Amino acid sequence: MPSNRSANTLISDCTRVSEHAPDEYEKVSYYNGITGNNDDHPALIYRSNFLTTPFSKPVGRFPHIPLKTVRGVFGTPLNLVWDIVGPQIRDLMKAKKINWSSIDTARFYTHGPPGEEKKGSLGPVVIWVGVIPDSTSAETAHEVSQEILAILLENQIDDVVVEWREAVVQRLAGRSLLPHVDSNDPTHHVRRFLTPLLGVPLVAEGMEEDAQGTLTLWFHENKDKHGNLSDKVYGVTNCHVLRKATTVEYRYEPGAPKEYVRVCGERRFQQGLDEITNAIQDHVLLIDDYGLRIARLLRNEDPNEQHAETINDNQRQMEKTKKALAALAALYDEVTKSWSNIQLDRNIGHLQYAAPITVRTEVGARYTSDWAAFLATEAKVKDKFEGNVIDLGAFQIIFSFLFV
Repeated sequence: MPSNRSANTLISDCTRVSEHAPDEYEKVSYYNGITGNNDDHPALIYRSNFLTTPFSKPVGRFPHIPLKTVRGVFGTPLNLVWDIVGPQIRDLMKAKKINWSSIDTARFYTHGPPGEEKKGSLGPVVIWVGVIPDSTSAETAHEVSQEILAILLENQIDDVVVEWREAVVQRLAGRSLLPHVDSNDPTHHVRRFLTPLLGVPLVAEGMEEDAQGTLTLWFHENKDKHGNLSDKVYGVTNCHVLRKATTVEYRYEPGAPKEYVRVCGERRFQQGLDEITNAIQDHVLLIDDYGLRIARLLRNEDPNEQHAETINDNQRQMEKTKKALAALAALYDEVTKSWSNIQLDRNIGHLQYAAPITVRTEVGARYTSDWAAFLATEAKVKDKFEGNVIDLGAFQIIFSFLFV
């Protein structure tokens, strides 16, 4: 699908601000399609092959802005030396004081126009640099790119392009989800909305008001596609919870922008806070009630052994309730300070795969398939993840296939 901006408008905006910067049309259209949301693809700052590979503008009555898809980098000479050159590029960025957010490798597949899909082509290997918006000029990107290309040449790599884009940082680390506690703990029930137990409330980035759902199960990837041990944890939920385009398959490609998954939408988070607040108020009322009972018992002018024991029992209960109140107040303080910002605090991972929703109606096979899986952020769940005892059966084969 073309961008919402018309091609004529884009072309009229073509004003080059430097000899190395893309014009306005190329800046806003170069990565068209890679996010699946035509209004949200990143802006191009610079590419090292701009002189040898011009970016074509659409022509004719029905101009078509090319669509791109991010692909992984596999089986290329760069793969063999990335462990060497990757850290060197990172160190160069730091030395040049570049305000970078990511350094990835990628390839871009440019789809053919409608009706001519076979004309699509896979582009060269790209060192894909993401920088904070408005932090880096095209001139700086050009100068640093020459040094990056020199590093690659020193390692016999000469067929790579360096591209720079604006990329907003999303913090995925931070506090891990709250630990599960025993049922005797006063916060047991009200903390569940921020624990990694089954039924975790989930919402997708950009769908906070449209859809909310819950976690179906966690599963652990014991080995990756190469047979190496893996400690990755995936979460499974419904496709409609994490995707608006529920009829289109989604598969995350390395280097592509991530579609983040968050624990608790705003309504569910507020509900959790309200549950804690209600529990606090209930405990305050209980403490007041115990105080009134004790005061009434102390006014009794004919005390006896049973009377004294009743007073002691009420005092013990009041002290226990005060401790529970302190625990609930501490939980409320922790949740409001550490989990209130949905963008900074509640990212729990990113979407890895979503199967299109399918409905089978034939006799003997009536079911609806509606599922998606996300890669959980290690810092959020690793310390608290205990796993599930479940026989996946045939699904184990499906999962193994989908995540290689």
